[in-house]
Amino acid sequence: MIHTLTISTRSRNEFVDITSQIQDVVRESGLSEGLCTIFVPHTTAGLTINEGADPSVQRDILTHLQKIIPRDGDFRHLEGNSDAHIKASLMGSSQTVFVEEGQLVLGTWQAIYFAEFDGPRKRKVMVRVSGV
Repeated sequence: MIHTLTISTRSRNEFVDITSQIQDVVRESGLSEGLCTIFVPHTTAGLTINEGADPSVQRDILTHLQKIIPRDGDFRHLEGNSDAHIKASLMGSSQTVFVEEGQLVLGTWQAIYFAEFDGPRKRKVMVRVSGV
């Protein structure tokens, strides 16, 4: 079964920590061992797993993505959000995390982030927990 989360973003570029929401889906699934697949069905948003303890890491990633791929770059896409498409492609649209004893298997400092690059918007994140 696929569970759909709704994420409301507040900024054009933003990381939203969704780790606890994903863990809730895992817990509700009742599975103790398996895989958790997380998917974003959007072309201007993505997912990443990274540092969860120090929020300056999120800021650093967003700041340097903006430097590498500025909003006002030389783009041909007419909607004005080409930078968001490129950033989303770099992040990727899915992540898979192991589940053991009903818990996500993440490193000590890791968190799962929804990465918004064309907000603010209301977005979907799809989650499936599968037994192995």
